[in-house]
Amino acid sequence: MPDPFIIMSAPNGARRQKLDHPILPITPAELAECAKQIVAQGASILHLHVRDKQNQHSLDVEQYRSAISAIRASVGDQLLIQVTSEAVGKYTRFEQMQMVRDLKPEAVSLALREICPSEKELPEAAEFISWMQEERVFPQYILYDQSDIGRFTSLLARGVIETQFPFVLLVIGRKQSSQIDSNLERAKMLDAALELPCPWAICGFGLHEKQCVSFATENAGHIRVGFENNILRNDQDLLQNNAEMIGYCAEIAKTASRPVASIDDVRSMFHLE
Repeated sequence: MPDPFIIMSAPNGARRQKLDHPILPITPAELAECAKQIVAQGASILHLHVRDKQNQHSLDVEQYRSAISAIRASVGDQLLIQVTSEAVGKYTRFEQMQMVRDLKPEAVSLALREICPSEKELPEAAEFISWMQEERVFPQYILYDQSDIGRFTSLLARGVIETQFPFVLLVIGRKQSSQIDSNLERAKMLDAALELPCPWAICGFGLHEKQCVSFATENAGHIRVGFENNILRNDQDLLQNNAEMIGYCAEIAKTASRPVASIDDVRSMFHLE
């Protein structure tokens, strides 16, 4: 039987506002309602961003605790809640790592290029990664290009990334200098996914999101979808809500004869029990 298909939801992101989509979930109450909807459609991981009082990206620990508490009250343990450590140009790697230490979330996404941009920062990054292992904080490493992938596989082979069960997310199709370059980079990243020595998920932007869903289901990968990356059903119409794309992913998985992963499947796959 094929491995269960993990559907991750990224319902808000760091940048979009209500002007982009009127039901973009930002407040704890909105995130709690969104969590209920996406669980019903098959999501097992929620990738969480929080905002400050001006609705700007924040890594504030108390904001995270409020959002996590509301989501837990809404769906209990039916979702793995993965907080972001994304810098968005306003946080240093020290602030990013300190947030994780203070919050001790069950899961966190880490952009490798932010936490460990070069060999110079490796000792601090290695100590932080070791701490997460000891504290049972489940990391997912975000890789944006071929260079990131090469560094990740090197750190994994060298034992710097200690876990026996790593999980990565490949970001497919960031803006390039031309459409040709964008298509070429997208193709390279998809090819690279097939060579990774660990479970992987992908996310795409705009209408490329659906292409990523099909690729992941057909190639033993997993998917992250949500308003962070895409708010459109087609060239003109907005998606009704985040749950709509989760349901689409579940249907594509069914067509590919892959069972949709439950939260228990996720915990079993990565030994999070």
